[in-house]
Amino acid sequence: GHVFLALGWACWKAYLSRPETDNTRTCGMAVLGCALRGSRPEEALSVLEGHLAVLRRHWPHEEEASHHSQINRAICLFGLGRNDEALVLWREIYARDVAIFGSSQERTLLDGNNLGMSLNKLELYDEARSLLRDQLLPAARRSL
Repeated sequence: GHVFLALGWACWKAYLSRPETDNTRTCGMAVLGCALRGSRPEEALSVLEGHLAVLRRHWPHEEEASHHSQINRAICLFGLGRNDEALVLWREIYARDVAIFGSSQERTLLDGNNLGMSLNKLELYDEARSLLRDQLLPAARRSL
């Protein structure tokens, strides 16, 4: 809420003067983007897109950070009602999770669930049902 937003702005203002390659500055940018999602989602999306651009420019091999940035962008797009764009990201995120971590990993299941919610929101019920029934449910049972 308000405290998170205040902390986001404080992080950004405290580290803005540092070079773009400074990791703390980049983390402050991510915190601000996430904090803005609830009250100012359009601004949040701009900040999150800038954050991803900085990551790709200065830390192209930091896949974990880029992955989290993509998740934050997908959540923001979904919140803005830009569901088609969010769906594209959720498909990429889920495919990457399956390829790297396997289908039974907790984060894969969470991102698969987000993909399913996105499919459902776009009324792609057959695909959502297939994903949940044929992929996520068996993977979740294996991980128990």
